[in-house]
Amino acid sequence: MSKATERSATPLARQADDFAVSVLEGLSRPKKHLPCRFLYDAAGSALFEDITRQPEYYPTRVEVGILTANAMQMIEGALEEAVLVEFGSGSSIKTEILLGHMPRLHAYVPIDISESALTDARERLTARFSGLNIQLLLADFSHSIELPPELAELPKLGFFPGSTIGNFMPAEATRLLRAMRETLSPRGKLIIGVDLKKDVRQLVAAYDDANGVTAAFNLNLLVRINRELDGTFDLQAFRHAATYEPFEGRIEMHRRKIRFREAETIHTESAYKYTIEEFHLIAQAAGWTPLRVWKDELNLFSVHELVAP
Repeated sequence: MSKATERSATPLARQADDFAVSVLEGLSRPKKHLPCRFLYDAAGSALFEDITRQPEYYPTRVEVGILTANAMQMIEGALEEAVLVEFGSGSSIKTEILLGHMPRLHAYVPIDISESALTDARERLTARFSGLNIQLLLADFSHSIELPPELAELPKLGFFPGSTIGNFMPAEATRLLRAMRETLSPRGKLIIGVDLKKDVRQLVAAYDDANGVTAAFNLNLLVRINRELDGTFDLQAFRHAATYEPFEGRIEMHRRKIRFREAETIHTESAYKYTIEEFHLIAQAAGWTPLRVWKDELNLFSVHELVAP
């Protein structure tokens, strides 16, 4: 058994229990809700990668453009003997942009709940970056993360792209950012992607693509419940619905069952959108000092530099 597997054995067992308890609790609410973190099993992770290739889904291609144009600025101060820690690494595709400018990186630590995503990423990155020290960490980044002891005192650059922070309610986002600051201390810095507020039609289209990939992504959560928890959901009776809540500043995604009570849904995911100022307030509440911000020309997406004071 590898060290990575040894470290993750207990978290995996905790995740299985967490899944069962969260599904039971969430479906017992007056407004049914399933936490979005459970969307990302192996099948869900693959479907999400497909979502990022849909023409309506602007965040990935816009963020890649921002990272490509500004990577050297983003990694300033972390060129030698640093540790790159990625929260919710998935395929690590965007990470390659940073790694290409960090030839003397001490270690890359991708953190994800999908073992297949981690091993696939390691295989691809090892082929491209010979000698790169990759230390996989199979864990749920929404919980407290403890890095291997040999990395604890090294300078750390955190990476959290994709506007995943928007999946958390503002109070939850603050707690998560505070936990990330603790993980990256001492001498920590975080590069984080944040989706910006924009035209409602563009937002809704991004989360309800014409090819139905986002719908399949959300439906996969019910597939997982049937498979892992002996659920009995009739998958044909559900359809995907994405709506924008302007007062909350978020996209909501639901599975709607035909023949539920009128308009009853299962809320599976939120995607909060922020102004620059709104996100800075959340970061500051978590103990970070916001510094530089990089945006695209159309002000669709932003990437922020946060440092621990």
